[in-house]
Amino acid sequence: MPRCLKLLHRRQNPRKSSLILALIAFLLTLSAIVTLKHAFRNNKTKCFILPDGLNTDLLLTDIMEDNKTPTYSQTIFFHETSCSQDQIIKLNSRQACAIESAAKMNPKWDVFVLFASPVGFLNKTSLPLIDALKSYDNIHFRNVNLWNYAVGTPIADWIRDGQIFYSSYMNSHVSDFLRYLSLYKWGGTYLDLDVIVKVNFDTVPSNYAGAESEDFVAAGIINLDYDGFGHEIAEMCLSDFQLNFNGDDWGNNGPGVITRVLRKVCQTDRPLFMTRDRCRGFKVFPINAFYAIGWKDWRHFFSEKKTKEVLELVNNKSIVVHFWNKHSSKERIRVGSTSAYGQLADEYCPRVYRSSGDFF
Repeated sequence: MPRCLKLLHRRQNPRKSSLILALIAFLLTLSAIVTLKHAFRNNKTKCFILPDGLNTDLLLTDIMEDNKTPTYSQTIFFHETSCSQDQIIKLNSRQACAIESAAKMNPKWDVFVLFASPVGFLNKTSLPLIDALKSYDNIHFRNVNLWNYAVGTPIADWIRDGQIFYSSYMNSHVSDFLRYLSLYKWGGTYLDLDVIVKVNFDTVPSNYAGAESEDFVAAGIINLDYDGFGHEIAEMCLSDFQLNFNGDDWGNNGPGVITRVLRKVCQTDRPLFMTRDRCRGFKVFPINAFYAIGWKDWRHFFSEKKTKEVLELVNNKSIVVHFWNKHSSKERIRVGSTSAYGQLADEYCPRVYRSSGDFF
């Protein structure tokens, strides 16, 4: 070290050093705020709950006033990340059906529905679907502040950087972000909002996902333990998410994350070979467990001519049925239809199904 730097190093005042460190921290925080403000001006991030000083006591804001927190390893998570313009809590019939089926089939599990937009109830507003869900004691609605929720986790600095808000698929990628974060924080099961749950998860050994194809593990259903190897997988997913994030690729940050992580863990590129023996206790279920009807055949759920064929496929080995909302969102069935979707809804989400009006 040069003599002049040695002298400077010796003469540094500890108090002055602390002030310099504090100034650096302030500038970094200010930079993050400026980035976020710029993102908020140029994107739809105004739909999200803004950071409020990163108060760790407000990880989840209670909408229902039931004072319940998620139970480690035994909570089912759903995330609603679309924008709410009027800040009234809303779910469509299929989303509500997914939530009811999870609660109905898993009465000993907590079901938490996290809303990234600041939403709540209006006393004079009639919301039949929400009322149907509120009739279950194990369903809980919460607002989630993305920044507060990430405090103390390996992805806290990354979300403050704000790059996710420039994503071409922002709402979808925020959902990807939340699923891996919730599983890291609490463990349990993440589910997409376009599913029907057919079994009690107590009968399925923990730490699993499902193959969507011979090449990819899907991210629509993932279960991880809060501790042990399940938590290691969750941490690896958070690391991969921020390291390989691509806002221009829809699937890179959801199924891409869990697929890349498991390829490393299991030492194989083939999801169908990702067994518990090979993957240190983690299992990738075969395609028919969660995705028995592929996305190309999504119309079969709504066709009364295909009912027998579809029910035979999903009733044999399916744990969860996935309805490919990205493709099928505009399709509707009349309540009472003999289509496969109608019959499954009538059995597994009866209160929502009967609260949907004429169409489901």
